[in-house]
Amino acid sequence: MNSKNTELSEQELLEAFLNGDRTAFTTIYQLYWHKMYIVAYRKLKDKQAAEEIIQDIFVKLWKNRATVHITRLDYYLFTAVRYSVIDHIRSEIVQGEYEEYYKTFLSLEDSNTENTIAFNELISTITNGLDILPEKSREVFRLNRLEHWPVAQIAEHLDLSEKAVEYHLTKSLKSMRVYLKDHLFIFLILFSSFL
Repeated sequence: MNSKNTELSEQELLEAFLNGDRTAFTTIYQLYWHKMYIVAYRKLKDKQAAEEIIQDIFVKLWKNRATVHITRLDYYLFTAVRYSVIDHIRSEIVQGEYEEYYKTFLSLEDSNTENTIAFNELISTITNGLDILPEKSREVFRLNRLEHWPVAQIAEHLDLSEKAVEYHLTKSLKSMRVYLKDHLFIFLILFSSFL
């Protein structure tokens, strides 16, 4: 099969998938899963994390089939792998920063119950603050402030203009500042060290 026929075949497959064809989706999964997994695994050196990332990409792909914009299937899928790997690595870093906060700012000589309560309150406060934001603003805030993504990368990942990302970021920052006004330390974590 020459490249033109292969390209046409992939285009037809893509169109069928975008129209909700489950067989087309299964074919795409079978064609790309292993290749995508290899890319993720080479970056992460973690079999389970790589498998979860690829599975998540396909779940989101199916759920968003009615709204997703794809012109080249392979480019879209491997770009998704790239960003998901970056997202995973940054999530690990953020989790490490929370753990470092826990070790540094909560006295480990105090009772374990007090430590656990304080740490849970930290996570709960941030989570509750994020819950008050509209979905898109919440996602922009999470990617920018908690996972350190630049505006351009968020725009490409969420299929938004950079101006739209900046709008959502400004809106979410204002809301979170108001929400966290009584939580000075958390405020400083989110609005100073992550700037």
